[in-house]
Amino acid sequence: MYDIQLIGVSKTYTGSNEAAVKELSLNVERGSIVTLLGPSGCGKTTTLRLIAGFERANKGQIILAGKTVSDKNTWIPAEKRGIGMVFQDYALFPHLNVFDNIAFGYRESDKVKRVLEVLDLVGLNGYEKRYIHELSGGQQQRVALARALARRPAVVLLDEPFSNLDADLRVAMRLEVKRIIKEAGATAIFVSHDQKDALAISDQIVVMRKGIVQQIGTPREIYQYPENKFVASFVGQSNLIEGVIGNDLNTVVTSLGTIPCQHTHCLCEGEEVCISIRPDSLEMDENGHIEGTVIQFTYTGEAIDAVIALDQSDGTSQKLLVHIHPEENIKIGDHLRFKILPNFVAVVKNE
Repeated sequence: MYDIQLIGVSKTYTGSNEAAVKELSLNVERGSIVTLLGPSGCGKTTTLRLIAGFERANKGQIILAGKTVSDKNTWIPAEKRGIGMVFQDYALFPHLNVFDNIAFGYRESDKVKRVLEVLDLVGLNGYEKRYIHELSGGQQQRVALARALARRPAVVLLDEPFSNLDADLRVAMRLEVKRIIKEAGATAIFVSHDQKDALAISDQIVVMRKGIVQQIGTPREIYQYPENKFVASFVGQSNLIEGVIGNDLNTVVTSLGTIPCQHTHCLCEGEEVCISIRPDSLEMDENGHIEGTVIQFTYTGEAIDAVIALDQSDGTSQKLLVHIHPEENIKIGDHLRFKILPNFVAVVKNE
């Protein structure tokens, strides 16, 4: 059962020659969390606004909980769509306490009971009488989410919900918001430009660029099997290497040698392709067939991000980004050898 369906949805703003969203089709299963991911201007916020009813599509159909809310002949305004919205700045009322912020606009007779239920869900029991300036950023976010969930919406929309949080709180709130949405049984769409947010919180990720969907998949599928160069580069880091399909169709012959890879494309022997090699897929090995010199590195605590200038027999220049275990002691000029772990090597389209 789908709670959200977009069928061929397009939106072009007046005065623009390019569509902000172009022929977007998407099915979101009930109870799932989907993230619209992409750089600024890719169309993700426009898509969210189209679903919410803040904008009207020029073309296509939007269906929420089995009911058409927008098409050529139908338009249901935002306040009648059964949407819960969490804005980037939370849009909380500073002159109201937590209880009244959550209860704002709630018309049912069980208001007190329902507000206390969602307060318990978001872990803010006892905060009913506090005002917004008395809360931390994470607590404010929980109040905004509680308000969005109070009216039992079919769909919750969240616009860059973590952008105002510091790094440590951001990590904690990813887990907490995911828990809250799952326990509420809600269907949610996030908008984010942050790949880590998307990978951590999503059941499905929709990667967008210039109004066009580049790939839809689970976090693992998006990271492990990117379909084109843009997805490989935007979601995580990647080394993009040109080559040709080998005779067993599961290898690619490159300047680095013959590399085993994963792909879902229909490919022929000798076909020119590009492969994505994640930095995680290169491991230091004294017997590895890839060798080169460290020309730059950054210690992050979690890993050492090293740039390796490869030894190329044909005299050409090739560099690889490699994640090295942080316990290793490396320096500029070290000569290292690596082997490739094939699980994070994928054939991608040259788009």
